Order: sequence, then C-alpha cells, then structure tokens
Amino acid sequence: MKQQGVHPEDADSTSAASSSPGTADPGEAGKKADDDKSADEADKEAPTTRSVSEDDPDEVPADEVEGDEPLLPARVHRPSDLMRLLVGVIAVAVLLAIAAFAHGTTSGLEEDINKGTGQAPDLLTNFAGLASSIAILLVPVAFAIERLIKRDGLRIADGVLAAVLAHGVTLATDLWVARAAPDSIQEALTKPSPGDIHALTDPVHGYLAPVIAYMTAVGMSRRPRWRAVLWIVLLLDAISMLVAGYTTAFSITLTLLIGWTVAYGTLYAVGSPNVRPTGRTLMAGLRTVGFHPVSASRVEVSDTPETGDRGRRYFVTLEDGPPLDVTVVDREQQAQGFFYRAWRNLTLRGFATRSSLQSLRQALEQEALLAYAAIAAGANAPKLIATSELGPDAVMLVYEHTGGRTLDSLPDEEITDELLRDTWHQVRALQSRRIAHRRLVGDAILVDRSGTVILTDLRVGEIAAGDLLLRMDISQLLVTLGLRVGAERAVAAAVGVLGPDAVADCLPMLQPIALSRSTRATLRKLARERAEREREAVLETSRHAKQTRLEEAPAEAGPVLEKPDKKAVKAEARAEKRAIDEAVEEAREEDLLTQIRHEVLLIRPQAPVEPASLQRVRPRTLISFIAGAIGAYFLLTQLTHIEFGPLIANAEWGWVAAAVLFSAASYFAAAMALLGFVPERVPFVRTVAAQVAGSFVKIVAPAAVGGVALNTRFLQRAGVRPGLAVASVGASQLFGLGCHILMLLSFGYLTGTEKTPSLSPSRTVIAGLLTVAVLVLVVTSVPFMRKFVATRVRSLFAGVVPRMLDVLQRPQKLVAGIGGMLLLTACFVMCLDASIRAFGDETTSISIASVAVVFLAGNALGSAAPTPGGVGAVEATLTLGLIGVGLPKEVAAPAVLLFRLLTLWLPVLPGWLAFNHLNRKGAL
Repeated sequence: MKQQGVHPEDADSTSAASSSPGTADPGEAGKKADDDKSADEADKEAPTTRSVSEDDPDEVPADEVEGDEPLLPARVHRPSDLMRLLVGVIAVAVLLAIAAFAHGTTSGLEEDINKGTGQAPDLLTNFAGLASSIAILLVPVAFAIERLIKRDGLRIADGVLAAVLAHGVTLATDLWVARAAPDSIQEALTKPSPGDIHALTDPVHGYLAPVIAYMTAVGMSRRPRWRAVLWIVLLLDAISMLVAGYTTAFSITLTLLIGWTVAYGTLYAVGSPNVRPTGRTLMAGLRTVGFHPVSASRVEVSDTPETGDRGRRYFVTLEDGPPLDVTVVDREQQAQGFFYRAWRNLTLRGFATRSSLQSLRQALEQEALLAYAAIAAGANAPKLIATSELGPDAVMLVYEHTGGRTLDSLPDEEITDELLRDTWHQVRALQSRRIAHRRLVGDAILVDRSGTVILTDLRVGEIAAGDLLLRMDISQLLVTLGLRVGAERAVAAAVGVLGPDAVADCLPMLQPIALSRSTRATLRKLARERAEREREAVLETSRHAKQTRLEEAPAEAGPVLEKPDKKAVKAEARAEKRAIDEAVEEAREEDLLTQIRHEVLLIRPQAPVEPASLQRVRPRTLISFIAGAIGAYFLLTQLTHIEFGPLIANAEWGWVAAAVLFSAASYFAAAMALLGFVPERVPFVRTVAAQVAGSFVKIVAPAAVGGVALNTRFLQRAGVRPGLAVASVGASQLFGLGCHILMLLSFGYLTGTEKTPSLSPSRTVIAGLLTVAVLVLVVTSVPFMRKFVATRVRSLFAGVVPRMLDVLQRPQKLVAGIGGMLLLTACFVMCLDASIRAFGDETTSISIASVAVVFLAGNALGSAAPTPGGVGAVEATLTLGLIGVGLPKEVAAPAVLLFRLLTLWLPVLPGWLAFNHLNRKGAL
C-alpha cells in the first residue's frame, strides 16, 4: 500500500549508488565521539513533499521510498516531556507539603546546614560566589552562540520561551509565599537577609530558575560536556549562596524543580523537533547490513494506543533477492500508548501487564529474542534476518516477506475448521516452550496464500511465561475466534488441539479486563446492540398490548358507562407486565463470554468458573482515595489550630439534638419528593426505608449514581414497569435540578442584598447569570455541541414528558413532589444551621440565606464529584464557603464535621440494616 508524502532527502537523490554524496551512514552514528554532532544531524531533518512517477519503476532511485511517504510533523508532543512535567509538579507539591507539615524537620535541617557552612573561609566563599555569578550568565550565552552557529535557532527560541515562563512562575511563587502561604512554608523558604535583618531572602531565585529552564529546554542534558559545565556552575552557585546566608536548602530545591518543570511543560506545549528517520535513512540502513534495496513502500497499519508502538512498516524490494518486510521503530512511536500501559500497570497485577518504560535497545532485543524463540519452538512466525540502529533515535528489524491476509480481513466463508485448528496448533507450539504471545487478535494472525497460519506481532510477547499468562493467551484467542465463527466452533477447535483440560483451565481468565483493548471495544459494541434489540422487543410488546386493549374496549363497552372494575384493571396490568417480561426473556441474548463458558462447561462441568483476581486496584477506589486525600488536606489545614476539647465542652447540645431531628426528617422529605412523581400506589413507609437504605448505597457509589439506581430498582420491585420507573426517577431528578438552581439564585440574591438597603443583586449573582448566558450562547452556536446537547435532552424528555403528563392528571401528587423537594432542602439547610449554632454564639452567627447558599453550592459539587457520597469535595466546599461568608474557621470546621457526621456517616448502619431488610422482602 502506498501513502502520501516523501522527504526532501528522497527527492534530492538521483543516483542508486550507495556512495552518493550526502548519504549518511546510520551504522556509524552510535560510534561518533562527538555527541553534539550526531544530535545536530538528527535535529536538521525536516519534512517536505515530492511526487514520484510510478510509470517506470526504473526511474525510482535506490535511495527513495516508492510512492509518496506521509509527511512527518515538524514538531511532536512527546509523552516523556509530559511525564517529566507531572513528576516535577508532584515533586513541588511534596516539597511544599514537607515544608508545611514537617516544621521540626525543616528547622533542624537548616540549623545543620548553617553550622556546616559557617566554617567555610570567607575568601573561598567570595571567590566561589563571584565565579558562579559570572559563569551562570556566560554558559547560556556561549551555548546559544554555539547553537546559532550550527543553525539550530529553534531550540534557542524554545529555551528563551521557557526562561520567560520560569521567571513568571518565580514571581508568582514569591508573591504567594510573601502574602498567602502558611508561616511554616515561609520559614522553610526564606530567612533574614544578611544585609538587612528586617528583610527576607527570596523564596525562589529569580535568575537561577530561568537559567535552569533555558538550559533544559535547549537540550543541554543530551550533550555531556555542556551538561558537566552546567552542573558545576549550578552547584557552585548554590553552595556560595548557602554559605553566604542568602538562601535556604528548600529554596534551592524549589528553584531547581520550578526551572526543570517549566522547561518540560514548555517543550510539551510547543512540541519538540521531529527527528524520526526518513526514507533515505531506511535505505541507507539496509545497505549497511548488506542488502541492495531498489524501492520501498509504506504498509498501512491501524494507529491505536494498543498498536501504535509497533512501528512503521515497509515493503522493500531488492536487486538480487526476495522482498523484505522492514519495521522501523523510533522513540516517538515507542512512546505511543505509554499512558494506557502505565494505567494498566498501576491498576493490574504485575503478571497481567508489560513494562511501560522500555528503551529502544530493550525493545529491539525483546522482539528479536521472541522472533528466534518462536521459530525454534516450531511455530510459524516471520523470520528475522537482520537488525540495525538508524541513528541515535530509531532501530529497524528486517524480516523475510510473508504475504497474506489477516484474520480480520478474511471473509467468514474462508474461515474453515481446518484454519481454526491450524491457528491453535501454532499457539500450542508457542506454549510448549512457555512463550506467551500477549496479543492474539485478528490482525496478529496472518494467513498466507497457501492457507498456512502465521503468528505475527510478537513484540509484546514474553518468554519463560507463567501459567496465568499462557491461560490469558488461550482465553484471548477463544474470544478472537468466537467473534468470527461463534463460541461453539471456537471452543471445539481449541479442545481438539489443546485438550479439554487446558481449555477449561482458562475460564478464570475469561473476563474483559484480561482481553486486549480492541477486543473489549468490540464486546462493548455488541452489548449495546443487544440492549437495543431487547428495548425494541419490549416496545413492540407494549404497543401490541395497548392495541389489543383498544380493539377489545369497544366490544366490551355497554350502553351504560360503568365504573371500571379495579380487579380487572389490576389483572390487565399484571397480564401486560407478564407479557413484557416474557418478551424481555425471549429477546435476551447471552454475551460471547457467557456462551464460551457454557460451551466449555458442557465438556468439563467441573471446570473452575470463578474469575481470577487481576486488578490490583479499581479505578473508582483510586479516584476516591485521591479525592479523599485532597479533602482531608483541606480539612486538616483548617483543623490544625483548633482546640476541640474546650469547643466540645462548650457546645450547645440542644442545637445538636435539633440537627439530629432535621437529619432524620430529611428521609421523609426524600420519600415525598420521589412518590410525588409516581402515579402508581407505592407504600410510603417502605419508600422511607428505601431512602434510608440509600445512605448505605451512596457510601459505596457516587451520590449522583447510587441513589438513582436504588430508587429505580425500588420502584420496579414495587410494581412499576421498568421504563416508567426510570421516567419517574428522571422526572424527580429533573425537577430537583430546577429547584436547586432557582433556590441557589434566590438565596444568592438575598445574600447579596441583606446587608444593603437597596434590592440590588450582588456582583457574584450577576457574574453567574452572565456566565450561564455565555455558555448557552456557545453551546447553541457550535454545531457539534448543539447536536450533542439536543440529543441528550431529547432522550431525557422522551421518557420524562409522558410521565409528567400522567403526574399532572393528579395535582396533589405534583404538589407533594415539589413540596418534598423544598422540604428536603430545608431540612438539610436547618441541619447545617443547627450544627453552626451548636459551636457558635451570638457574635458568630450568620444568616439562614448565607447557610443555604453554602449548602446548595456544596451539594452541587458533591453530586458532581466521582467519590462516594462526595467525600472530600463536600467537606472542603462547605468549610471554605462558611469561612467565605464570615464564619470563623474555629466554628466552621467542627460544624461541617457534625453536619457530615449526621447526614453521611451515622446513617450508614441504619442504611445497611434497611438495605438488607428490603432485600429479604424482595423490595430491592
């Protein structure tokens, strides 16, 4: 396959001679003594375009890539730069945390440093300071001159930009430390200036951080001589300032981290020069290892996070031999999918993942080793015949050409049982030598012209693999083949080659997390299609039942209208529900993994089916931990200087009791708010119990998800049809959102006018309204955003509006629902107000409107937070909000703790009891 675009080196070449002028020898790139020269040559490559005639193959010079090779971008955003940026940010945060909380450690460290540096001779200190001050300015200038001479001005521009940004961050940090930082951080980063005891030293050095950012951004770390000079100058300058008393150890460390972090942030934002090898480099590299290439053409492969690191593939023809398949891997392609692999390494156990950090040399050696090991095991695999480096940032692997089609591209009728058995034979050959393929998907299985199966893409495999990895290969291939030929044929072929025991042992690995990313995406797509078919079946059954009732109604109606029999109405409802349940049961389809399990259990009924534990930590647990840590940090900063003993002793226990009553009343209000949108008869007491059970559910699920799921399930078990139950809960949530926004605006208006004689609204409310108006205009003016919102709103109102029409026929229900929502908000506001009054007095009280605004804002953030019960987000928002409206933090922090204790933590045990009770009664 031929792509678009060729590099200038290919266009300029007019001779097939290997000694043509200007042709670089990549085999000698790693042997050059001057590291600067090799880096310069790599930096100068820039893409352009040229078309090559295909009418006469003889016109294609040996240095060129036949056809138009894709243009490479001039700059690329390297994941490695982003990783260094994140590491730098985390290091700065850790340093500030140590300075804030480990005050004794920082003070002791400073005393030890002062004692050690105080013994240095003054003459030596003065000389070191003078020399470092001059060198810290001369080294960047000298390096810039050297780069400009070699025509590398873009790197200098990057360095200057990084230096300017670092200087800005330095000024912002100095301002924050001087005016807003805690005293402990200020003491760790500053000290009295030796020249003026009333002045403090700078927390971050305004000239050192820009220099570090500049030298890092221009790539000095890749040049050993300049790197050594830089470190000598930096160490000399840091030591001289420490000895002279113009800085602290924490200040020096923070300066280094800021310069380093800003440099890599700048490089990732603007991109780094692209140094990928060109087509000319590939042809020269092939001649280096003894081949005589005539032409090469790019082979198109899918570019996904899972396959993007496999490299660029070329089909190469030779003057005196069969064609070749060449794979070129460079640092940029190797970095593709890095974050996906890093996430898998974090969340999955070690045996289920592969390393996310691997050098080019390690990747080359691993693929070569696996290629040789697979052939030695007797499996059909591409034969590796040569490897080579293509300069300092790329490698190539040369294989014998294996023509054919992938399993994904084969039509269904060509996937015969013999082909399936041949595929399993290749896997059995690998497993006989403990080789795990790790990626047995459709595009890794090649079928040549004779029908022989060849296993490709061995790069991610593993030798000396454990039993679990080998079982993962079997389960992956079962699913891959099952997606094409069905579970029955896939399992039968596997059992015929591997035996029933080997296939049965893989069942614990038959779970989505153990499959490849592309396979999981395919299974999710099939699941959505199955759900859509089930929904269509339910709707068709419901329409048929309604049509039947309409046809029978005129025949049964007499001349005198009589009141309908309640028993008959209930019998019709039960019959309709039974028909819908039967339709759902008939339309229900088993997913592929379940089908494979059933097929294996037919052969081995005693096979283990319990899924193996592959996850080290669940994403929800990790997010909850991070959010909880952030919330705990904000709470601890507020609780550090509060003495709880006298505070609790002086608490007003009457207000504590009132807060308990308001918290208990909120469950009755929540039941009213739900039942107001359910026309069917549902027991009120049992609904209250379901709301209490929700106190347990929201601890193990986000607040905006757990409550909705529990209420929907409760209504379904109470006799409400699934679609109507979802519509009722959706209508309740929609009205709740509208009431929440209206109350937030109303109380915000009152808060802004309560201290002024006029009724002019506060600036915050005006700013909020203007922000909402701007967002609405943006959404309605951008086509794809307008379509996205319209689709979601249409799907929401498709079920909610008909349900609301049913509710409007019973006004008392609607009044009960809206009244329940208002009462629910009032209970929570009064609970928070009572918690404040329990720890405050007449001088620290705030208006009920201010309390309402703070609660509504905190509740909104808690519903949006992905943590169970909004843990962390709600506490921080409520505490900061109460302090912002004028409540002392000595009262705000314990009041929020009491409020959350009564509304979140204490109800957990009653909620667990109610949840189990409703489960036993079949109500959930």
